[in-house]
Amino acid sequence: MTGSDLLYDSARQGLVVLALATLPALLAALAIGLVIGLLQAATSINEATLSFVPKLVGVALVLLLMSGLVGGTLADFARDSIEAIPRLAR
Repeated sequence: MTGSDLLYDSARQGLVVLALATLPALLAALAIGLVIGLLQAATSINEATLSFVPKLVGVALVLLLMSGLVGGTLADFARDSIEAIPRLAR
């Protein structure tokens, strides 16, 4: 494997790790926003700030619960990236 192939593979893996690390928080914000949007549409309450606090609490809770998994994924990627440095120098 050449240095450029290793670099492209590392960049691809970095994007996958980025997607996996952000996905839980984004899905929580999307689901909470959808539910609150439906409730606002059903009750004709058009207050933009109404959805902020539930989203904030929901995303914080998801980040707290998923921090071990996300942290492990980021640590594995960092370890693999550091171990690949000598192969890039060849």
